Amino acid sequence: MGTVVTLLVLLAIVAGVVYLVRSRQAAQARELEDAKAEARRWQERLGGQVLNLVGTNEPAKQAIADASERYNAAGSQMEQARTVAQTRGVTETAYEGLYYVRAARIAMDLDPGPELPPLPGQARAGAVSEERDVEVEGHSYSASPNPSDRNAHYYPGGNVAGRPVPAGWYSEPWWKPALVAGAWGVGSMLLFSTMFSGMSGVAYADGYQDGLAADGGGDMGDGGDMGGGDFGGGDLGGGDFGGGFDF
Repeated sequence: MGTVVTLLVLLAIVAGVVYLVRSRQAAQARELEDAKAEARRWQERLGGQVLNLVGTNEPAKQAIADASERYNAAGSQMEQARTVAQTRGVTETAYEGLYYVRAARIAMDLDPGPELPPLPGQARAGAVSEERDVEVEGHSYSASPNPSDRNAHYYPGGNVAGRPVPAGWYSEPWWKPALVAGAWGVGSMLLFSTMFSGMSGVAYADGYQDGLAADGGGDMGDGGDMGGGDFGGGDLGGGDFGGGFDF
């Protein structure tokens, strides 16, 4: 009799464990599907903007091209997403693309649309608050809070390879090599210090080291853009598109 009771107890324990495991797997599957649905929603919003917005000046055209690249990257990430964290990376990439859309609309004096969810590190990086022209190692750079033919490259702000890059319009996308390589070049410290030192509203207002401290120090070798996830990028879209606006 005791043996039968023991077996029944063991069977009940096994059944309970199986039930818990299956319940957890089902919950994880639902969470993943919910995350994918959210990512697709933002991805589709970005795609609609990329396909329906025509740039009328150089800053707007460049911002739309960057938005198109983010749309392609989000699609590539979605194909590879297997976890909730990776899927949320797709959503962040779509957010970033919509920031470029918003920048394009601002550059064309159009309604920028509703506010967007913040990007990782964006608040700490700050934003360019004044016109700044500098020369670093014989090369000229400029930054501005406003778009122009000179400053036609927008960045929405956030962490690039472990360092905060302020939101703003720049003469060239000097942060992109770090996005690809996951690390900054030798002269980057001088560029950051020269470009942003003393500028209110940015992480480097009080100097380069304080800028890093504002972002928790940062690992100089760690890469990754604001799209998140362990994925590759996408092919640059660009080109001319048609009108429309629906965030």
